[in-house]
Amino acid sequence: MGDTPAKWDEPAIRVLMMPRDTNAHGTIFGGVILSYIDQAGAIEARRQGLKFMVTVSMDKVVFHEPVFVGDLVSFWTETLRIGTTSITTKVVVEAIRSGDPSKRVTVTEAQVVYVNIGDDRKPAPIERVPASAY
Repeated sequence: MGDTPAKWDEPAIRVLMMPRDTNAHGTIFGGVILSYIDQAGAIEARRQGLKFMVTVSMDKVVFHEPVFVGDLVSFWTETLRIGTTSITTKVVVEAIRSGDPSKRVTVTEAQVVYVNIGDDRKPAPIERVPASAY
């Protein structure tokens, strides 16, 4: 299907973690991070031409480090594969710790697969966006 646009030089999403997102241990719920991973991956899929999509799978999710209240968390994305109707994205989650702004830590990684759907809610071919649009 041709080359994918180059990786962005900025994160798809950047979020400041707040107390409302903590678990009983005082760290951010893994499910909150997963939700943002899904959103970030969908932004990357949209950049590649998907208009309406559904998340099919999240794979190779690895939580390397905890995320704390006050961390500034960035969700970096890249496209791994584009098929006829599906796309696989990689999301790398990086935290800048509130206590030490110079310290960046990779906290989570995942691969997410999305399927492009048509008006009939069935898989539809992906219409590629020209790389020059970015």
